[in-house]
Amino acid sequence: MKIYKIAVIPGDGIGPEVVREGLKVLAAAARKHNFKIASASFDFGGARYLKTGELLPASAIDDLKKFDAIFLGGIGHPDVKPGILERGILLKLRFDLDLYINLRPVKLYENVPTPLRDKKPEDIDYVVIRENTGDLYTGAGEFRHKGTPDEVAVQSMIYSRRQVERCVRYAFELIRQRHGGNPWRGLSEEERKKGYRGKLTLCGKTNVLTYVYDLWERVFYEVAKEYPQVFADYCHVDAICIYMVESPQRFDGIVTGNMFGDIITDLAAVTQGGMGVAPSGNIHPGKVSMFEPVHGTAPSFAGKNVVNPVATILTAQMMLNHLGEEEAAANIESAVKASVKKMKSMLVGQMGHSTSEVGDLVVQNL
Repeated sequence: MKIYKIAVIPGDGIGPEVVREGLKVLAAAARKHNFKIASASFDFGGARYLKTGELLPASAIDDLKKFDAIFLGGIGHPDVKPGILERGILLKLRFDLDLYINLRPVKLYENVPTPLRDKKPEDIDYVVIRENTGDLYTGAGEFRHKGTPDEVAVQSMIYSRRQVERCVRYAFELIRQRHGGNPWRGLSEEERKKGYRGKLTLCGKTNVLTYVYDLWERVFYEVAKEYPQVFADYCHVDAICIYMVESPQRFDGIVTGNMFGDIITDLAAVTQGGMGVAPSGNIHPGKVSMFEPVHGTAPSFAGKNVVNPVATILTAQMMLNHLGEEEAAANIESAVKASVKKMKSMLVGQMGHSTSEVGDLVVQNL
């Protein structure tokens, strides 16, 4: 029997509550599909930092590399200045483990309300592939004449060709595989170009960021030649935001840099029903990867058993898919679909179920 070693970081705020439900569903799926989950918990987060002054112990990265995957509830604490935990824990894990892909599925389920008028599940079903280790997030920059009327702040958007190419190649491969290796089967040329299936869109700003996104665009179309099964498309980031609202059905996959990806994926999450149903993965193919819901730690709701754990359960589903347990992952997604049909709302305190009851409902539907 296959045993998967999972490092669990419950984190702060509502993190421990939603992680508990994710582990509950993982355990049920493991029993059904004949594998085991062996988990070990790590207390990295705001509470530990406030108590010890330590963000991550020196051994943390080496310790986490011994696991098959990392399951994270969320990092963020109201008593810690913004940026300390994010840079000292989240970004350090992403950079030191070289988790160069942030993968965000954008999928609307039945009975999940979207603010987009007349949009249905078949209209919102795409993935965003965000490069996760470069861009403005490297922290390269400086102040000049700080504190004076002539102060200047500089922060540099930095990318290497290697970073761009590996992200773009991952994205093309994902879109090719997303539809069984033949995404255009049964589509006319006109339907293919509309992007209902088999289209990868590069999100950039080539008319202004004429160095960084020139590099992205050149690499994108060079790699595209290796994937004739995928239609290669380009769109400025501002237009992407318009189309995500007006006509999300035009997207099958979007690939972009770190900063643009950070922004558009939050917009995308709202269109699929909100942060409570939006999972994500921080991935390095073939190596330990980290999976976390995108909704943050919501400290005002911590301990009340009222938050929506669906995003965390779908994050666990993504983790199983990454580990090669595709049948179990598909089973969890089907169980989530059945469960949300029985929920009154996706909003905190309005679900008609408690946090733990939603987890129980998903387990029952397995």
